[in-house]
Amino acid sequence: MYDIVIIGTGPGGYVAAIRAAQLGLKVACIDKSEVGGTCLNVGCIPSKSLLDSSLKHHQLINDFHQHGIQASKVSFDLNKMMSRKQDVINQLTDGVGALFKSNKIEFIRGIAKIKSNNEVEVTLDKDIKTLEAKNIIIATGSTPIELEDMRFDQNIVDSEGALKFDQVPKELVVIGAGVIGLELGSVWSRLGSNVTLLEAQSEFLPMLDKRISRQIYREFENQGLKIVLGSKIREIQKEKDQLKLSYLSKEKEFTISAEKIIVAVGRKPNTEGLFDQDLINTNEKGHIQVNEFCQTTIKDIWAIGDAVRGPMLAHKASEEGLMVVERIKGKETSIEYSHIPNVIYTHPEVAWVGSTEQELKVNGIDFKTGSFPFLASGRALASGETSGSVQIVADNNTDEILGIQVFGPSASEILQQGLIAMDNGITSEEFSKSIFSHPTVSEALLEATLAMNGKAIHVQNRKMRK
Repeated sequence: MYDIVIIGTGPGGYVAAIRAAQLGLKVACIDKSEVGGTCLNVGCIPSKSLLDSSLKHHQLINDFHQHGIQASKVSFDLNKMMSRKQDVINQLTDGVGALFKSNKIEFIRGIAKIKSNNEVEVTLDKDIKTLEAKNIIIATGSTPIELEDMRFDQNIVDSEGALKFDQVPKELVVIGAGVIGLELGSVWSRLGSNVTLLEAQSEFLPMLDKRISRQIYREFENQGLKIVLGSKIREIQKEKDQLKLSYLSKEKEFTISAEKIIVAVGRKPNTEGLFDQDLINTNEKGHIQVNEFCQTTIKDIWAIGDAVRGPMLAHKASEEGLMVVERIKGKETSIEYSHIPNVIYTHPEVAWVGSTEQELKVNGIDFKTGSFPFLASGRALASGETSGSVQIVADNNTDEILGIQVFGPSASEILQQGLIAMDNGITSEEFSKSIFSHPTVSEALLEATLAMNGKAIHVQNRKMRK
């Protein structure tokens, strides 16, 4: 009898397993493939490896001359990039495996199926065994959505396939201009592809305020990414090594050719076949229905990460895994879901957390706004990274920080500083009293906070629009 059986070894599963072992619980983890799940093996980590490699190549050709650095006959070795990517993956997955051993976590390879509230059946080839558990945690993650008329093959690929190209496609079409589409489009654009992103929505990055999203759109188009909003796929034809795709945009039909098509229209939870339909409730999209503590209708069965509602983010899954394990041990822990940060790891980065101006207006909340452009940052100017800005919103009555959006250098790191303030209930006035090192790009967050209260130093103060 195990205290906890965890199905899935991605960021949600393995983090939950380690914390459970630290708390003295007997734990088994089941996965049909390698430890680390999508994030470590075919998602977050390999994509960031290629994003970093491709950026260095792009900057050497296009940006370094501004610093007086001249380079000629610049080339890259795609095989070497891919090899480095795999080395990074191996190092991290080996690390998780070592942590399993040191924490005495039992790893069981196979396909899991929940038979009851305390039984999990594991199948490997023809061998079947049943594990008994006091608690079961479902952390099965998700897989890319496949479009009905665009079945995945060698030329039409999902995000995993887009990380394994053996050649740089001359013409590349990406279906979807969200987080994954922008990141993968950026990788191959930097390496020489002509990239077109077809987005069905009429608004670009609608989860952001329009002031920020317009900046991002212009910057990416300047980088060479062609982004077509409000596009509807009509037909796709295969002709030898070429794909011809027709689409509607602004009531006109266009045709575009591509060597490769990346489909990045979202992901679906891996819950099919995991249990009998009448055992655990799911919604129409396959997400397992849980309460705010990730508990299903069966009190000893829990579900976390991409298998349940909310953003499909590795750090969200990890936090849910920690919460569930600690609640199993009797600790009254919870998660502030409105404080989960989001990042697009393009260059510049895009990062945001909390409420937008649009949301606050809809909800009738009286708010104030402050912003600061990186063009006015000494550190950003010195490094030649001046695109973008920081925007912050706060309750006009309580001064509570309600949301932060950053587009620019080290946006993910800058956002985290503001998020710490939000988590601890620090007001914008209190936050503005923090002493920031100079010169740093983080000062942009401080200046945006000062601007919100009419106290900005390095930009002219003006009354912000509400």
